Amino acid sequence: MLTYFPLRGARVRVPLPALMLNTISCIYEGILKRGILKYPIIVKHVLLVLDETDLLFDGVGMEKLRHFIKWCHALEIDVISVYISVIRDGMDKKLLKKAYSHLREEITKALSKEKASIAIYTDTPEPADVKYIKEGEGNNEKKINISIGLGGRSELTKAIKEIVKRVKTGEIEPEEIDENLIESELIFKSEPDLVIRSGATRLTDFLIWQSVYSEFYFTDVNWTRFRKIDLLRAVRDFQLRERRFGR
Repeated sequence: MLTYFPLRGARVRVPLPALMLNTISCIYEGILKRGILKYPIIVKHVLLVLDETDLLFDGVGMEKLRHFIKWCHALEIDVISVYISVIRDGMDKKLLKKAYSHLREEITKALSKEKASIAIYTDTPEPADVKYIKEGEGNNEKKINISIGLGGRSELTKAIKEIVKRVKTGEIEPEEIDENLIESELIFKSEPDLVIRSGATRLTDFLIWQSVYSEFYFTDVNWTRFRKIDLLRAVRDFQLRERRFGR
């Protein structure tokens, strides 16, 4: 930001001191946060959509993820889901499994001190690789769901296969299949209020069933440059929208 100072009849542009900018930014963040917490419409569940490249370079992305979760908790958002898109086309299965494992290990380390229930899911056929769970402490209701490459199509496919098995064993009749039954077989039970996509405008199929009535917020801010103020603006934007829930 630049400001002007008169100098012998001329106007000279002088950079506004960084300290003053930080002070203004902190005041603005405080005003936004207070307004969000006082507003009657609250965000209970936020979904963040990222690419694997957002998290794998120089540790900045992982650190940003840790900060993002703390920012959400400060806004009393108790359920945080993160979908990490992984490029699979043409990739060897062994290399893909290794990439999943590396991401899971790095995320586990980054979030190891969070006081929340943490589940990390990966889209692999082996049951042992489907999820890693870290239980929350005491009666803590905070939940963090991390999906590494496990999209909505895969989730729905798994759900349908389970329902077919139950039909074959005679546990249920085909006529009993309805929305509630399908939802009971989904891995992710909670519906996100707000979906945030950083650095891109592409949609994702993650939570494709659950997010049908969610509000989407796209920002061209690259993930490594994503700030607390960007989250505050996204939540405030959500609160000011008129939600129609498909109507």
